[in-house]
Amino acid sequence: MPKFLRIGVHQSNVSGYTSKAWWVRRVGSTIFLKWGAVEVHGVGDGRKVYWTLPPQAKTIRCGTVQRAQDYAKAAIARRRSHRYEPLAGTIATRRRSANRGAELEQALATILFVDIVRSTEKAARLGDARWTQVMGHYYAAVRKELKTLRGKEVVTTGDGLLATFKAPAAGISCAAAIREAVRTLGLEIRVGLHAGEYKVSGGEVVGLAFHIGARVAAKARAGEVLVSSAVKDLMPQSGIRFTDRGVHQLKGVPKKWRLYRVEH
Repeated sequence: MPKFLRIGVHQSNVSGYTSKAWWVRRVGSTIFLKWGAVEVHGVGDGRKVYWTLPPQAKTIRCGTVQRAQDYAKAAIARRRSHRYEPLAGTIATRRRSANRGAELEQALATILFVDIVRSTEKAARLGDARWTQVMGHYYAAVRKELKTLRGKEVVTTGDGLLATFKAPAAGISCAAAIREAVRTLGLEIRVGLHAGEYKVSGGEVVGLAFHIGARVAAKARAGEVLVSSAVKDLMPQSGIRFTDRGVHQLKGVPKKWRLYRVEH
């Protein structure tokens, strides 16, 4: 029963992160599909995935075993080409408390969003087995730099990662260190940083600030570290040089933001 997970900003959701899970099961000539929004808590071996709402389901009767096999193979290939990662564990159903909204706490941090440039092309060229090895080395390198600079990993996104830092200078230093570390793997990344408030409830984090950070990263070129004006304004005496990259409309974000390239 192959299962896949995609974590990231949903195009139509400006409130923050929306994650989706999808699985397929074949029994003879019949295909069973299930998909829906999920919440992802924790990272690594401690990661837990929960259905946000009861998942949608669909049954497809293909007539022959061969047609069912072909359908499942094509469906799995589409998931892999849409930044889904294989999911080995279970997807649980969790009841929410009625007063969950009251548990939310406000937090302020510098948010880092890192993404691999042209990852789909590289994965197709290397093949699944080799790409899985490369991604293992990639995340090991990223987490090493996060630990060194006291960044907090929030969530992985299939081929990227989101983290928070108490100080913007630490986030920028970490971005530069990650960029150099992954180049030894033949990878180029783009990085975006934004500073803002978000809400925390247990293991969950939500807020427009995460969405803005992802959109800033999407504007970055290969090897580039971009920051929003909110980050630059916090660092008047840092000694870090910034180059103005102009005012940009970030997709799904209410107002325009001035972005700056970090010069190293």
